[in-house]
Amino acid sequence: MDQAIPIDTLRRRGRQRLATGVLLFAVLCAAAWGLNRVLRPSVAADSIVVSEVRRGNVDNTVNAAGVVIPVHEEVVSSPGTSRVAHVHAKPGQQVRQGDLLLELDDREIRLALEALKEQLAQQDNRVMTLGLEMEQKLKQTRSAIELLEIDLQSTRVRHERNQKLRASGLVSGEDLLTAELNVKRNEIQLRQQRELIEDTRRATAGAIAAAKLQQAILQKQIARQEQLLAQTRVTAPFSGMLTSLVEEEGASVAAGQLVARVSEMNNYRVEASLSDFHARLLAPGQAVRVEQNGELMDGTVHTILPEIQNGTIKLLVDLARPRNPLLRNKMRVDVNVITERKAGVLVVDNGAAFNGRGRQAAFVVAGGVARKTTLELGASDGKVIEVVAGARAGERLIVSDTSAFKDLDSIRISN
Repeated sequence: MDQAIPIDTLRRRGRQRLATGVLLFAVLCAAAWGLNRVLRPSVAADSIVVSEVRRGNVDNTVNAAGVVIPVHEEVVSSPGTSRVAHVHAKPGQQVRQGDLLLELDDREIRLALEALKEQLAQQDNRVMTLGLEMEQKLKQTRSAIELLEIDLQSTRVRHERNQKLRASGLVSGEDLLTAELNVKRNEIQLRQQRELIEDTRRATAGAIAAAKLQQAILQKQIARQEQLLAQTRVTAPFSGMLTSLVEEEGASVAAGQLVARVSEMNNYRVEASLSDFHARLLAPGQAVRVEQNGELMDGTVHTILPEIQNGTIKLLVDLARPRNPLLRNKMRVDVNVITERKAGVLVVDNGAAFNGRGRQAAFVVAGGVARKTTLELGASDGKVIEVVAGARAGERLIVSDTSAFKDLDSIRISN
């Protein structure tokens, strides 16, 4: 015969079944959590860099590669084809204005100079000879005029006497006509001799002027050769650092070839090079930040060179402290040209996760999970970047490289 189960037993069994269900549920949850831990991708917290979105200022910059150059630099070139005769200095040496750096072979210049001086002496002699010849011709002409004047007086007297005798019928008409023609002939000859004086003077003056013009040409050529001769002694144009020099004695140099360069010491500027894609953003007077080994130096754009070579544009930057003791000639620096300034905007530290302006994916970190979102990024100065949309102040973003999990919507961050 069946007996009724005591109530205590029923209660105990109910509690056992409840405990078994709770335990089973906990086991299932733990298994699901464990499976999620196993199957869900994760990244170690120490392998990523996270930055908080905050309010701040940002300067939009264009990056360029720069090299430090002297503000004042002069080059000395060879005056002509020659060779190095003697070297008196070394590159890297400090020089004073007028110091002799090297000497070029000047034999050809000296020979050319002597030939020009001989030609000038010939022209001097020609001018003197022309003057003497003119004086001699003028004396001869004046003597001829004096004789013709006497002949003219004589023929006039004879003509007057024949006119009187003709009136008395003592001289024929033919004799009278002959006397009259003799007077006219003498007058013509006298006029010709007087005109010859002026002609001689004009002709001689023209010849002398041509000789003097040749003298002037030769004198200029001599001055040029003397200048070239002086340039064969290459001297420092001002006090500074000798940065370049042809050091090999006997080496051939072409006309116009650089043989020495002297640069001003402790007074520098920066020559920056960047893609011509940014040319429309550049303008003289823009602020510039120059960085070298963590040292920041302020500057401004002085000149944008008009020539573009191989897709590269160059600009000259004046430094606020051009005599900064950290600067050295030909030192390479990073140049950031500030094209725009913004204040009080949302910013986050820049990193490999971001690629310039525009819409792009990013990961927001919250509760140990990084979830993908879309950001609208704006201006950047290389240190921070503007967050135009897609994130709020206080949110934390992964700023290091996210290419390994860029195709995932979320990722767990493990400690």
